[in-house]
Amino acid sequence: MSIFGGTITSLEQGLDFSATKQKAIAQNIANIDTPNYKARSVSFNEYLTEAKKTAVSAYRTEEKHFDFEVHASNSGVYNSNFRYSSNGNGVDMDKEQANLATNQLYYNALVDRVSGKLNTLQTVIRGGS
Repeated sequence: MSIFGGTITSLEQGLDFSATKQKAIAQNIANIDTPNYKARSVSFNEYLTEAKKTAVSAYRTEEKHFDFEVHASNSGVYNSNFRYSSNGNGVDMDKEQANLATNQLYYNALVDRVSGKLNTLQTVIRGGS
């Protein structure tokens, strides 16, 4: 029985995306002075595609039926080929800071929704008071 009808699962996947994006941004900022470092980014579309693949499971009536194949990948993380400095480094600090702020807003919005769902459940458990 699902209490929230999959909403919590969707919010969880959104938080996973935000955490993956945060890691990529943190790696980029940490390697801003590393020569020939290629900046990493996270694609929402590729991440969503990967999440859809893992969410689908095959209904098998016989053991000879094949299950859906799920290819594990980088979950939408890719390297950019742009170079912003003379040492071959591809990190643009202004862009990384803007991505960091955007990701923080996205994360806070998702956490607010999860908190709202759990507060609703708590209200129901208390009998509406």
